[in-house]
Amino acid sequence: MASKSTTGLPLDSANIMSTVLEGILYGFSVLMFIGTIWTFTYKQRIRDINQPSTVVATLLFVLSTAHMIVGTIRLEDGLTVTQQTFVTKNTIITLQTLLGDGVVIYRCYVVWRSVWIIILPCMMWCGVAAFGICMVYVQAPTTNAKNVFGNQTGHWITVFLSLTLATNLLSSGLLAYRIWTIERNVSGAYAAKNNMPILRVLVDAALLYSTVLCASLVCFALSNNGFYVLGDLIVPIISIAFYMVFIRVAISKKIHECLSATLC
Repeated sequence: MASKSTTGLPLDSANIMSTVLEGILYGFSVLMFIGTIWTFTYKQRIRDINQPSTVVATLLFVLSTAHMIVGTIRLEDGLTVTQQTFVTKNTIITLQTLLGDGVVIYRCYVVWRSVWIIILPCMMWCGVAAFGICMVYVQAPTTNAKNVFGNQTGHWITVFLSLTLATNLLSSGLLAYRIWTIERNVSGAYAAKNNMPILRVLVDAALLYSTVLCASLVCFALSNNGFYVLGDLIVPIISIAFYMVFIRVAISKKIHECLSATLC
């Protein structure tokens, strides 16, 4: 198989840098996970806890922790692409991506209350899953894909990243637009003041995730080893982005409940 020469950082330096930076972001995501669970459970009865969001937050934490552990093991054992740990890391990235995109699509369904609006995002999500599986397969130790920038491997990764980016932008755009239209049609200064921060957090989270995906695509197109750094950072960034939204929504809900109880 033909392979491309890489540019930028040496491979070993890129992997060391990615592990260090991922460790920093992982530590921050752990703090945000604790904050998320606290906002879900503080002064709440068990039956009143948002169980689906709690499960998603926990899964994000488990996946990011597993990715951090596997990355550390791979750094200690060596840095060859064909190692099982490298394939495991990419499997975790795929699962984390599917979980994050799936949650955003579900939110679109909830706010739009229409199955039709999520048909295209769901089809794109299925495409992300399919190409993610192919991407992991061609990097398995039993294959000859020793260079992720090679022709066959490169095609799968490029399509996976592009489709992930498109799915995130479309789903987040539909979600933000719906919240904005609902807000515009709701009368009252309180509604505007209460919902706009949520919209801003949704937009910020989507931009954060999309920026990293775009940078990853650029590095990959240039066969730059910076792709390894950004690829590892995607996992904690997905967790951080969702924790931002979880915390903001939970706080807004508590404020609304307190004001409702005061006015009653």
